[in-house]
Amino acid sequence: MGEAVEFFHSNGFSKVYDEAHLRIPSEDTQSGAWFEEEIDVDLKWSFALNRVLHKGTSEYQDIALLDTKRFGKVLVIDGKMQSAEVDEFIYHECLIHPALLCHPNPRTVFIMGGGEGSAAREALKHRSIEKVVMCDIDREVVDFCRRYLTANKEAFADKKLNLVINDAKVELEERKEKFDIIVGDLADPVEGGPCYQLYTKSFYEQILKPRLGSNGIFVTQAGPAGVFTHKEVFSSIYNTIKQVFKYVIVYTAHVPSFADTWGWVMASDQPFLVDAEKMDKTIEERIDGELQYLNGASLLSSTILNKSVSQTLKNETHVYTEDDARFIHGHGVAYRL
Repeated sequence: MGEAVEFFHSNGFSKVYDEAHLRIPSEDTQSGAWFEEEIDVDLKWSFALNRVLHKGTSEYQDIALLDTKRFGKVLVIDGKMQSAEVDEFIYHECLIHPALLCHPNPRTVFIMGGGEGSAAREALKHRSIEKVVMCDIDREVVDFCRRYLTANKEAFADKKLNLVINDAKVELEERKEKFDIIVGDLADPVEGGPCYQLYTKSFYEQILKPRLGSNGIFVTQAGPAGVFTHKEVFSSIYNTIKQVFKYVIVYTAHVPSFADTWGWVMASDQPFLVDAEKMDKTIEERIDGELQYLNGASLLSSTILNKSVSQTLKNETHVYTEDDARFIHGHGVAYRL
């Protein structure tokens, strides 16, 4: 047995193991360490690190910003990978562009969460956008993402971006204006985390939907959507939103750094038309710069689900409420207090 060493455990705290090959550096250590994310009680996902850029606990959640060898800079909240520098474009293009491209003339966007700035960056690529409100509850997350995630510096400096530090639920309740697009770029619902109430039927029905304009579209990330993981929260989020909106579309994409297929749900009271050729034309007409992942064909294909996932969505009966929520594996700060 080797000497006892420090290992960065999935709950955001250090844990000492008596095995020499399991190590996590302090923030000034340069190499030889791994970060381990606990996907489930019998499954873990590890990343070789260059160094730890930041780790700590805010009022709301455990936070780590890691410099990894394979995926570049990685944001981890409550032990869960949120985004990775090399492939975050997949997640954020899928989150933002389908809703904006399906809207006839999107001018205003409200982003719930999104503290790293990537969702705002993608929304601001649309020439029609006049205002993006990004509302994140955790100032510490926003501050260190502004400091370290250089890809989003222009977005944070854009005059069209209105950055608000607040609970998105409270902020939407207090605002009188309506938005063309509302985006849920929230952390996954974990027990004791700050976000699960923003996945409930009452929130969608009583607070969010009244803040949408007449052609308004709501889109949210909806957690893992793989063959073995889609029953955790994805199917329930879909079924909950289906109780509130007339038209609902789900779509998925593989995100390498998540080690899984990811899901999104898009909803409106106006019908959607997803045509690959027309979507490509709309992208060319509306968006500044090139998208790295999304085009008309890939968006259309992403709405086609395998038999297992489709059957689960068809048969799902669970609806998110404050008293009956589903959580993915893991715990937030409040759970541990």
